[in-house]
Amino acid sequence: MNIVVVGLQWGDEGKGKIIDYLAKDADIIVRFQGGNNAGHTVVFGGKKFIFHIIPSGILRKSKVCVIGNGVVIDPKILIDEITALGNKGVDISPRNLKISLLSHIIMPYHKLMDSFREGKRIQKIGTTMRGIGPCYVDKFSRCGIRMADLINLKRFSLKLKDNLREKNPLFVKVYGGKPFSFKKILDEYCYYADLLKPYCCDTVDFFYKNKKKKFLFEGAQGAFLDIDYGTYPFVTSSHTVSSNAVLGSGAAPVKIDKVIGVTKSYTTRVGEGPFPTEFKDTFGDYFRSKGKEFGATTNRPRRCGWLDLVLLKRAVMINNVTDIALTKLDILDDMEEVKVCVDYEGKDKDGYFLYELDRAKPIYKTLKGWGKDLSSVRDYAGLSPFAKKYISFIEHFVKRKISFISVGALRKAVIVR
Repeated sequence: MNIVVVGLQWGDEGKGKIIDYLAKDADIIVRFQGGNNAGHTVVFGGKKFIFHIIPSGILRKSKVCVIGNGVVIDPKILIDEITALGNKGVDISPRNLKISLLSHIIMPYHKLMDSFREGKRIQKIGTTMRGIGPCYVDKFSRCGIRMADLINLKRFSLKLKDNLREKNPLFVKVYGGKPFSFKKILDEYCYYADLLKPYCCDTVDFFYKNKKKKFLFEGAQGAFLDIDYGTYPFVTSSHTVSSNAVLGSGAAPVKIDKVIGVTKSYTTRVGEGPFPTEFKDTFGDYFRSKGKEFGATTNRPRRCGWLDLVLLKRAVMINNVTDIALTKLDILDDMEEVKVCVDYEGKDKDGYFLYELDRAKPIYKTLKGWGKDLSSVRDYAGLSPFAKKYISFIEHFVKRKISFISVGALRKAVIVR
């Protein structure tokens, strides 16, 4: 069975843990979009692992992990991640990690451009300043540098010269910065190329030869950070939805059997942008503290709010979700009552979603809390009746089964229905 895992909110839903869990039954795990602006966290063997570019399935032995063509790669960050995981005892080699030759490379000028653009904006986006957006811009402007270019010194030199000829005057004359040194970048990135070349792979050919194996596609961020379907312009620069799994990986011969959408039992987002159910008082501090709601990549505090079922239902539709994984249910254990957004005030007959979400006023349904510690529960029967009612209410509203329930950070803290 081939499965796609995607986020159904604004990212940070707990996809890393779900992917790590599902990877036991997969042969090949593929990351298909985004860059090191993503952060997937997995707790295993008493250690905490945070992944930025490498698929979370790398913790499973005998599996092959692939970084697809839809991913943009900061080579230094990737090398540091390989080294850090190796120091924690994770075996990583060209045998179990492959990088698409068609993936694009984040350059130093991308990060500076990211910073300059955000600094000039009246309406801040909340970018991570990691050069993700400018790298995708160059990709579609046809001046990007791919992994295949990076490992070819002559081609890399020519492309780097072309880019600096265009970008250096922009940095100096428009932004008042300093020009980049061709030689400095060339020397630095040739060093990266030597280290990463053994991992490079024609993934189209690799997927075709292995098309009968079991695939798990790993999405980063969430549905409402998608460049088209998200809360634009407060979005990421790639397609985070399930339909990009094949395009962003190059796995055209692979048939998708299931799409598992991951959602928290409440809602969070990092950065700017509309958030109808956001807590406007100190109640958000409780969730940040108990749920450890700080960005895995930036450590920025996450904005918190009640679960928005209106948006969740739309995310299910956009991603053609077959099953839902509900995470962090245990964070609601102490609540006397739990609220979910079931509609918005004053919307017209067609409703409004992302187009005017900044003026959406949520209408809540209040459910009784369960007041019971769920962190040690390992089967559905062991859940509190009120926790089951909460789950059932969500299922009825979005018309999809919640097949996985996470009640803690540990790998074993998953209830499978």
